[in-house]
Amino acid sequence: MRSTAETLSEARTAAGTDSVRDYLLAQEKKSLLRFLTCGSVDDGKSTLIGRLLSDTRQIFEDQLAALERDSRKHGTTGEEVDFALLVDGLEAEREQGITIDVAYRFFATPKRKFIVADTPGHEQYTRNMATGASTADLAIVLVDARQGVLRQTRRHSIIASLLGIRHIVVAVNKIDLVGFDEAVFAKIAEDYRAFAADLGFKSIVPIPLSARYGDNVTARSPRMNWYAGPTLIGHLETVAVEDEALALPFRFPVQYVNRPNLDFRGFAGTIASGSVAEGDEIVVAKSGTSARVKRIVTRDGDLKEAMAGQAVTLVLDEEIEVSRGNMLVAAAARPQVADQFAANIVWFDEQALLPGRSYILRTATDQASATVSELKHRLNVNDFAHEAAKSLAMNEVGVVSIATRAPVVFDPFAQNRATGAFILVDRITNATVGAGMILHPLRRAENIHWQSLDVGKRARADMKNQRPAVLWFTGLSGSGKSTIANLLEKKLHATGRHTYLLDGDNVRHGLNRDLGFTDADRVENIRRVAEVAKLMADAGLIVIVSFISPFKAERRMARELMVGGEFVEVFVDTPFEECARRDPKGLYARALKGEIKNFTGVDSPYEAPENPEVRLKTLGRTPEDMVDILDRWLAERDLAEDSYDDGGGI
Repeated sequence: MRSTAETLSEARTAAGTDSVRDYLLAQEKKSLLRFLTCGSVDDGKSTLIGRLLSDTRQIFEDQLAALERDSRKHGTTGEEVDFALLVDGLEAEREQGITIDVAYRFFATPKRKFIVADTPGHEQYTRNMATGASTADLAIVLVDARQGVLRQTRRHSIIASLLGIRHIVVAVNKIDLVGFDEAVFAKIAEDYRAFAADLGFKSIVPIPLSARYGDNVTARSPRMNWYAGPTLIGHLETVAVEDEALALPFRFPVQYVNRPNLDFRGFAGTIASGSVAEGDEIVVAKSGTSARVKRIVTRDGDLKEAMAGQAVTLVLDEEIEVSRGNMLVAAAARPQVADQFAANIVWFDEQALLPGRSYILRTATDQASATVSELKHRLNVNDFAHEAAKSLAMNEVGVVSIATRAPVVFDPFAQNRATGAFILVDRITNATVGAGMILHPLRRAENIHWQSLDVGKRARADMKNQRPAVLWFTGLSGSGKSTIANLLEKKLHATGRHTYLLDGDNVRHGLNRDLGFTDADRVENIRRVAEVAKLMADAGLIVIVSFISPFKAERRMARELMVGGEFVEVFVDTPFEECARRDPKGLYARALKGEIKNFTGVDSPYEAPENPEVRLKTLGRTPEDMVDILDRWLAERDLAEDSYDDGGGI
């Protein structure tokens, strides 16, 4: 195996120069292909990548020696080197003989550079496969020649299609185990093409090979003279993918506003698609403000033109408002700007996706609060069937409608992968819980606009001589929420306050009568009540909300709907044992017997507030005591104050 020094020496000799810099510059100019391997379990994905690394001489002598030792310990190929161990880096993977995580490897040939992702085949690792596919230009779908096209083959192909991969290699592996039979290969190629006819792939190239022995991987196999197509590496070196982003309209997500002094103001980022030249007219996507490109600045000097993939700083001929998260775009081909759209989504998190729950949506550089307003259907990734569902579990794929608190800029994912993708982030843990591909803006969003009103929240509140507030009571069933809330409203009403009490049971007789007690229904229950509470606060009322509201995410969503300082979380802190002892409605007794399902505190969780504005510990105290505590707390904040900051309006 050649060392790096030997490789560089050969490169210098071949180029007729002893300049290492020239060689390195030549490497930089090579095009880059990102691809992944996928398919059914044990089809040989890791072995194929190991063979590619070996045959393209990417393994050092010490790595080869370690691989030989590992092959004797963990290998499945007898005395031979097990190339799969090069990428199955986790001990658990080696012990089980499977791929669990996504493994990325870099290698190069004289014609091209490559980044390859080895993705898991097991269904429970679908999210890992989706991660690897998200940046890939091409997918190698491995098929065991003995097994043919299987369920997992179809599933991974469908996911590759959803994630925008348009070039497929059908690697019919282990062809040696069927005697290099041409008919077997032809049948698999035919079956795959028939299955994938409607998946939108631009190219499907079947190649018969043996990853273990190297047949048709980097060199043509003498044992398959009937095959006239390319070798695997030959196809990877020549497949045309790099010009696709360049052919799209200009998109430049602004990552940083560069202003080192008063004489320079530039917008830094990486061109996502298309190209731009000095003098081109561009538009700020969200505002529609236009300007022309005055300079294209790089570390190595100004350019006359820049294209997709280049990191540049654009200087405009006018001082216009552009901030991080916005996008500079072609004036004649603008993207969509909307706050409601349909999307495919792959769910990553162990906690199910629940419509109505609030998340943070992040695009290339922008972010906004977002909710899944509707789960249209779950997508069966084995046969593309649409299935009714109220939630999405981990590794499931669905079609959803998403509403964001502020408009976002996007292109449909099918037109532009760079500007049509997003992730959803949990508001509490900051974990990435889903990855999405935007389909199109919702038509209803185009038909709905904010109507300007002459009477606003401040005018309504001033007439009542009070500050609006939402007092959100949360706690277990039987904690005393409704009793305390009712007494508080009675006391506030007696002093001339304008109030309204939204009680959990009462609302379920009307507004929420169609909802049950599953997690998904509980989320929707709180979403609707929070929107009603917001409207009532906008009317200038003091709104008292008494709901179990068991989930932190929904209470946070309700808080963020309100103006800062308007939401007051009141935790009625009564231990479970005391609530079960009181059992005013007989519900605990039935729930503990299994007669009531999804009962909070028994077989459905209650996530207690960690930092509520008010914590009412009820043990040993009367409801009247609790109301006195609340009344003093409210008086200290002076809800009757005549003026306040309502965030705008009259």
